[in-house]
Formats: sequence, structure tokens, C-alpha cells
Amino acid sequence: MKYSLSVLLGIVVSFISCAEHKSQNKSMAEERTIASVVTDTATFGTGCFWCTEAIFERMDGVLKVISGYSGGHVPNPSYEAVCEGNTGHAEVCQIIYNPAKISFDELLEVFWKTHDPTTLNRQGNDVGTQYRSVIFYHNEEQKEKASHYKDELNKSGAWPNPVVTAVEPYSNFYSAEDYHQNYYNTNPDQMYCRFVIRPKLEKFEKVFKDKMKK
Repeated sequence: MKYSLSVLLGIVVSFISCAEHKSQNKSMAEERTIASVVTDTATFGTGCFWCTEAIFERMDGVLKVISGYSGGHVPNPSYEAVCEGNTGHAEVCQIIYNPAKISFDELLEVFWKTHDPTTLNRQGNDVGTQYRSVIFYHNEEQKEKASHYKDELNKSGAWPNPVVTAVEPYSNFYSAEDYHQNYYNTNPDQMYCRFVIRPKLEKFEKVFKDKMKK
């Protein structure tokens, strides 16, 4: 069956419009939910923020996950600038959650178990300070819990090498460009998503199936 160029363009535009409409509806629903409950925020870096986002947005009690940059000295950095490794920022996710449904301790458990906290400035083939393992704490309670669990993990010998996760005070967060948001869900067949993120998600879903959104 043959289609004219104008018909094909119309089909493509309709799919794009549909995707944008669904994304807008999801965002509006998230904002309504956030406004209706008492929330808290965690800021984690576990390497590439596409991986971090894909994992945490599937957790029951997590209301919204925003990919972005924290911990640097350059205001409003671009992805390209952060990738050069000179801005001081780490790729992170801002995790907005309902503490009545999920605790910071539970988020920390997922944090430790879904990346390698023993490799300095590296996760797999992603190398650079922007990929460092880091917890940016928002208050003293988060600082104490993050530091405590880090110390306990090192004492336990859970990993053959020391945990090098940085525990730093939260000072800034800049949302990443729109095309980075909800990346895995909108690009599941992209090579990085297929061969890096998907295996992590499959492992996460097996280990934390009781904490997944229904």
C-alpha cells in the first residue's frame, strides 16, 4: 500500500502529538498528586541519570523523578558542559516521594543495591566526575542515615573494595534538558537503554518486586 508524502507526514505528526499529549497528562497528574500529600525529597547520583530515573520512578511511593545536575559551581549548566567534567556537577535525580508510603531508608537501600558504590567517578563505561556515586542530603537526618549506612557497609565487607560514595550537603539542582526526562520510557529501544538500563531494571524488579508500583 502506498501513501502520499502529505499522508505520511500527517501520520508522523499525529504520533508525535499523541506522545506529547500523554506526557503532558502524566505531568499534570503528578503535580496534582504532589499537591495533595506531604512530600519529601532525596537527591541521588548513581552514574548516568537515565538509569537512576528508570529505577526510582518505578518505586511505590515515589511521586516524581527529575533528572538533572547537582553539586557544581556553574549555574544552569548544559548537558554538554557537564559531560566535559569541568563544572563540578554530578548527574543526579531529584526524587520526590511520599514518606507515608516509602521511607528515606528504603530509598537508600535501593540506592546502594542498584549501582556500584565502590568505583570512584565511574559506573561501567561511564567515566568522569559527573558519574560519581553521591548522596546530596537535604537535612541532618538524611546526612546521619546516609553516613551510617555507608560506614556499616564498609564494616560488613559487603563489597571487596571500600564504598566511596560521597555524602554532601545539597546546595543546588538544575533540571536537565527536556529530552533527558523520562528517557528510558520514551526510548526503550535505544542501544544504551537496551543493553545497560534494561538489565539493571530486570535485576531491580526481581530484588524489589514488593516495592514496585502496581
